[in-house]
Amino acid sequence: MDKPLIVQTIQLALTPVFMLVAIGNIMNILSTRLARIVDRSRVLQQRHPETSGAEHDALVREIRFVDRRIHLIGRAILWLVIASLCVGVTVVLLFIEDFAAVNLKPIVGTTFIAAVALLIGALLLFLRETREATAALRIPEIYLERERKL
Repeated sequence: MDKPLIVQTIQLALTPVFMLVAIGNIMNILSTRLARIVDRSRVLQQRHPETSGAEHDALVREIRFVDRRIHLIGRAILWLVIASLCVGVTVVLLFIEDFAAVNLKPIVGTTFIAAVALLIGALLLFLRETREATAALRIPEIYLERERKL
């Protein structure tokens, strides 16, 4: 293998590597959100046996909501991990293609497209989770006192 070919391969591999950095940052954000949600779920679970009536019903609704958010973030993280694996396979295939002098472009393209598709899917799950969280955390109108001129 000649020097210009390996340099070109390294240059080609940089784009997927930058994508790995972005995925890592997104996973960090999701992990932080997940930790906060899990902490909240533990508080709710501790309160569960101590409540009854309407208070218990509200608590169960919140536990179900928190469970849904945990599921969405967990799925998004899974998709990001698989996307990262696809990016890694893409980089390996780029080098194998050059070292072995075989045409792996269709496979390389497929693994990279799969990685991008999984990244998009994970971002959509993240968007859905944040939208659901935002909707649930709206401040009730009674506290906004919109009738008052401030």
